[in-house]
Amino acid sequence: MAGTRKQHTAALKAQVALAALKGDRTVNELASQFGVHPTLIHTWKKQLLAGADLVFSNGSRTGTVDGEAAKAELFEQIGRLTMELEWLKQKVGPSA
Repeated sequence: MAGTRKQHTAALKAQVALAALKGDRTVNELASQFGVHPTLIHTWKKQLLAGADLVFSNGSRTGTVDGEAAKAELFEQIGRLTMELEWLKQKVGPSA
């Protein structure tokens, strides 16, 4: 009996994890309120606590990820243009 997995949005995960961190309701109460399994709530709470330091970082980590992606894209473009240049040189022949 294979069913499709339910995919939860990041906003819902954050909302549930923050509600779990408040501690005013039990995990089972939150699970029934949001319609998720209690194990997911524990997992999302751990992920929130593990990644909370990134929220208050100065953005240097995000910048390096974007910089690496831009760098990889530029290297890809350089390789593509180099291949086109070599192909054109072969088609035109040696220049005098």
